[in-house]
Amino acid sequence: MTNLEKVSSADGTTIAYERLGNGSRVILVGGALCNRHSLMPLAKELSASADVVTYDRRGRGDSGDNPAYSVQREVDDLGALLTALGGTAAVYGHSSGAGLAAIAASTGLPFTKVVLHEPPYGPDDVDSSDDGGQVLELLREDRRQEAVELFLMMAGMPKQAALETAAAPGMTDVAPTLAYDFAVMDHGAPGGRTPVDLLRKIKQETLVLAGTASPPFMADAAHRIAGVLPAARYAELADQGHAVPPELLAPVLVDFLSR
Repeated sequence: MTNLEKVSSADGTTIAYERLGNGSRVILVGGALCNRHSLMPLAKELSASADVVTYDRRGRGDSGDNPAYSVQREVDDLGALLTALGGTAAVYGHSSGAGLAAIAASTGLPFTKVVLHEPPYGPDDVDSSDDGGQVLELLREDRRQEAVELFLMMAGMPKQAALETAAAPGMTDVAPTLAYDFAVMDHGAPGGRTPVDLLRKIKQETLVLAGTASPPFMADAAHRIAGVLPAARYAELADQGHAVPPELLAPVLVDFLSR
């Protein structure tokens, strides 16, 4: 069993989190449309050897929000969690959550280690802002379900699956936070390109993960990231896509975090 805990971020926003297990500390950062429950299966797999925190990013689940969004506020949220945990922890980020983890690490937050699992940076010669602009326009028009549908199809989900997922309970509640994820992925390099200067500021030992069955641009991005980071290891997850079963992912993370 876990208990819901809360901490106040720098702007007064309440951030909800759950903590389980024993061992070295690690914070799990989810991607678009995810809340703390999305990464709970992974947290449970890791909890045998780690003190794991999974949290609701602002605007999701039991966390609060502030209408004046900025990426720095999400970095502050992670800083507040670190303080609540005693000052240091490793961080694992998945998808746009990896983009946020990278930004937070680049600011000097005291992470012990960093894991970046397929942050969806695009090629430098392709501007993803047009597609993202369509999603943001739908959100401005309060057409939340359509915004989620378009985003999921942009991410490679088949149309029928995207329609069904977007219609799931609670999905329209979290839809506005898609704008936050676009802001995160544009931070440091407009258009969703790889933020080379930002990544070079990450001094911690970093594990970069990509699945061999993921969209090719994600593996390409992972290779670029690993080549830029000062202290990086690159690892492929054989036959895995963007979402990896926790029982397969957890041993890879434990091996890296326990070194």
